[in-house]
Amino acid sequence: MPGEFYIEGKKEKVDLTEIKNLISQIQTSVTQVQNNVTTVVTKSEGLAPVTGSAMGDWETAESDVVTIGSHNARYKVHSLVISISNLVGTAITVRLYMLVNGIECKVYEQAFDATADPPGLWVINGTVGIHEGLRATLQSNDAADNGQSVDFDYMLEVM
Repeated sequence: MPGEFYIEGKKEKVDLTEIKNLISQIQTSVTQVQNNVTTVVTKSEGLAPVTGSAMGDWETAESDVVTIGSHNARYKVHSLVISISNLVGTAITVRLYMLVNGIECKVYEQAFDATADPPGLWVINGTVGIHEGLRATLQSNDAADNGQSVDFDYMLEVM
């Protein structure tokens, strides 16, 4: 009969049902692992790059350039580039803010010189995990920068 065979010389029947059940369990486990791997690979795909620009009175007051992410949304920020190519100030200050236990805190600050530093500022160059909005601001020390456009570009990945 199918699933049975005889050992030569002993004339006994050996049942292969247990072996067939183990093989079936292994196949089910392999399928589950394949599905889990597919889910992880699909989930880790990056989002489309985001580009835009902001206008502000940069010398009058610190003004928002862009907010990345939102409340309780988990992301990996891989890069944030801000262009100061339209500015002429010698002290262009970029700041980043994020909620920490419900209170917005400054988490980064650096000053650049639009006449000496590169026109593209790589503010984030590496992976940073966020779960709140990350707000980027800019302030200049030159009134000629008021009303100028500041471009930005960033890359995100959903966690």
